Amino acid sequence: MTVTDRIALDPFGADIAEESARLRALGPLVPVELPGGIPAWAPTRYDTLRELILDPRVSKDPRLHWRLWSRIGEHPSWGWILGWVGVVSMLSTYGPDHTRLRKLVAPSFTHRRTEAMRPRVEAITAELLDALDSPDVPGSDVTDLRERFAHPLPMRMICELFGVPEKLWEDTGRLIAAAMDTSDPSPGHAASVQRQMGTVLPALIAHKRRHPGDDLTTELIRVRDEDGDRLSDEELLHTLLLVIGAGFETTVNLIGNAVVALLTHPGQLAAVRSGRIGWDAVVDETLRVHPSIASLPLRFAVTDLTVGGVTVPAGDAIVTTYAAAGHDPSRYGPDAGAFDAARGVDDHLAFGIGVHRCVGAPLARAEALTALPALFERFPRLRLAVDPRELRQVPSFIAYGWREIPVRLRG
Repeated sequence: MTVTDRIALDPFGADIAEESARLRALGPLVPVELPGGIPAWAPTRYDTLRELILDPRVSKDPRLHWRLWSRIGEHPSWGWILGWVGVVSMLSTYGPDHTRLRKLVAPSFTHRRTEAMRPRVEAITAELLDALDSPDVPGSDVTDLRERFAHPLPMRMICELFGVPEKLWEDTGRLIAAAMDTSDPSPGHAASVQRQMGTVLPALIAHKRRHPGDDLTTELIRVRDEDGDRLSDEELLHTLLLVIGAGFETTVNLIGNAVVALLTHPGQLAAVRSGRIGWDAVVDETLRVHPSIASLPLRFAVTDLTVGGVTVPAGDAIVTTYAAAGHDPSRYGPDAGAFDAARGVDDHLAFGIGVHRCVGAPLARAEALTALPALFERFPRLRLAVDPRELRQVPSFIAYGWREIPVRLRG
């Protein structure tokens, strides 16, 4: 196929697995359109994606390497992409700028620091389970597990880590949900996201200037005030957006996707309960089959690149397709799309690889590995309250998760 035959990605992400398979049948690297008509290339296979991620000739800085960067204003329906590539953070920088920004955040997410946070993860988990287990929540009634458990655990952890006051929790969650929603590429939606970015995060910064504490926002403000060469005002704002958003929304989906996977595979759940399958394996298989981020915009070819026999011209955009890679039969066999925690593979790309690997991966794993066994131990008769086919994907080609997870806590 030629670049004039671009395949439009579903902005609602209604069936990401089916869409990935359809694209894979067309080749290892396929020309696609993102919501609003943004042209890009989509890797459809594990090896193709891995090669591109690790190639130093692939950038994440649109200001330097996207040939269409200066033309965004000509396309009102492209405005939504500014929330992803128009920001200046380690998500959208290249070379020394990326290294500088990453070094400011990465020390807070080391394995040692994560282990120090584990008691707090356990305490919040127990508190949420106690609330679910209260007499006010009859086990026979339908409960939205996403709203009552999968969402508040990582939300509270990341807000505590960054010192976000409780009065800003709801606004922060609303901002991240709006940024993830790609179902509406209209100028109005894009403007709404920008307005929220321009109010919620400055409110957090102002609060922490008045009330500094032992948290990452206070530390970033200190770096900004003492050495503006290391962190500009814009970079401070966008770094908070990236790390707070990535620090909870992706873990919400990881926990929720793992719960749904186990509840729809009772044989595997029984094997987990008996110890024949470990919780680490459950988390890795969830990340492979249902990665919290299905596709992440955008990367850019610094020079002409030829991968899998397909040439991507310099300046073209590339979408990072984690879900397609995890479902690749050439890597995981003919049943690659099936959830099988006994598969025992941990080479998924869901957290990325190389210099852009997710700094929050240890914390995400720690939260999931605390929340999941505690949930199933507290509610051994936990069941979905609807047919799995009735579950609704969040309206996004980026996020991979469920809008609600209706369950009956006691069967």
